[in-house]
Amino acid sequence: MAEVKHLVLIKFKEGVMAEEIVKMMEKLANEIEFLKSFEWGQDNGSLETLKQGFTHVFLITFKNQSDYDAFRSHPKNVEFLPTFTAAVEKMLPFDYAPVVAK
Repeated sequence: MAEVKHLVLIKFKEGVMAEEIVKMMEKLANEIEFLKSFEWGQDNGSLETLKQGFTHVFLITFKNQSDYDAFRSHPKNVEFLPTFTAAVEKMLPFDYAPVVAK
């Protein structure tokens, strides 16, 4: 089975402490065994007209689709989702099986 990546671009709502949400996500990633890796970053200077207001990116890697499905229904993830979505103004998720060129 192919590896699966879950990429999400985020624009947090005005006044949201993004650092707090990120810390919660890091904690969640360490508590759920289905995640192969979790990484995130904050935009560091893309042209405003191109980034469309998105400020953060999150990338979670899973060994396979089964692990991704298990993560999505995991009680800790389900419990965290309302907190996450309440903090988000705009989101663009993208799930894919990577094709590595190099």
